[in-house]
Amino acid sequence: MVAAVSEAMLAEKFSLCWPHLNERQRRLVVAAEARALGPGGITLAAKASGLSRPTVTKGLQELDEAPLAGERVRRAGAGRKRTVEHDPELLAALDALVDPDSRGDPESPLRWTCKSTRQLADALCAQGHAVSHTLVAALLHELDFSLQANAKTIEGKQHPERDAQFRYLNEQVRRYLQRGEPVISVDTKKKELVGPYKNGGREWQPIGQPERVKTHDFLDKELGKAIPYGVYDVRRNQGFVSVGTDHDTAAFAVQAVRTWWTGDGASAYPKARRLLICADAGGSNGYRLRLWKVELARLAAETGLTITVCHFPPGTSKWNKVEHRLFAAISTNWRGKPLTSHAVIVSLIGATTNRTGLTVRAELDQRHYPKGIKVSDDEMAALHLEPHSFHGDWNYTLRARRTTE
Repeated sequence: MVAAVSEAMLAEKFSLCWPHLNERQRRLVVAAEARALGPGGITLAAKASGLSRPTVTKGLQELDEAPLAGERVRRAGAGRKRTVEHDPELLAALDALVDPDSRGDPESPLRWTCKSTRQLADALCAQGHAVSHTLVAALLHELDFSLQANAKTIEGKQHPERDAQFRYLNEQVRRYLQRGEPVISVDTKKKELVGPYKNGGREWQPIGQPERVKTHDFLDKELGKAIPYGVYDVRRNQGFVSVGTDHDTAAFAVQAVRTWWTGDGASAYPKARRLLICADAGGSNGYRLRLWKVELARLAAETGLTITVCHFPPGTSKWNKVEHRLFAAISTNWRGKPLTSHAVIVSLIGATTNRTGLTVRAELDQRHYPKGIKVSDDEMAALHLEPHSFHGDWNYTLRARRTTE
């Protein structure tokens, strides 16, 4: 009987069936063939199917047993035991390695190294636990671990008036918006090298054809840097970015506000007589900068606007709306794109949008803004600057002329 059936015929038969059968069904089909072949059938069926003789023998035993309930492939409790069942101390050892300070040995060899799954597996093997890096990854998920970056949440020493200033600033914004008057949030985005440099993030490219950039980020003296100063219109969800090429000074910052007003603000708010500016405590629009206030006074005189400035408390710039409403969208839009020229930067910023309806306008500012300009006490005394009753250094109003409200 066995001689009448060739191994090739059986192999072809099995190969046609295999895609439609599960593990148990394959075993039973091969076992049935082996029994039908009689003596020598187990050897022939095993060779043709690729299963081992013990597996075929197991199938023969299962043919004589009652069918399994439902759609089970194995008996309850069958199959290879998990590694953690054979090695009950494995999870505790892994937990101690991942966090040696609180749960393990502070002198752990991984205390000062990157704890990749391969390094963890090597360390566990050295302790006598037989594991692979893939098993380590699965066990870490079971222990509620995940890959995470550092989170910037520690703000350092807080100013005692921090929360009170936030409440005051929010109240000012609410009043301006209720009256239909413009409220803008301003700040300088991170300065960017101009040229074929690596820009963080990824974008779709043909496989094996990434855009080529320089291996080192050394400043190109001819192209220089780009200094994006952002103005975010809170009411209209619109942004304006002035891309400077010289220095990030108070004069540059106020010029950006001036360009926004003449290009967008004046037409959007034709009846406005007041403007509220929300700004960080430091940088080119810091509350200690005299030049910032002098330049704002000039802007007030030119436009006839009464300009009020409310600064965020020191160390709280991340709460500034221009950061997460405008700058975050710009960074997302140009991720993975080398900023090869100022024109490219202006175009990328101007094309920025998001699902909230944000629109952005950008312009290149090639004016010269010298650093180190001093403002005398007499110049400051001549300003029509009115500190507010609450924290007048952070909250103040500049008028084109002295008036009574």
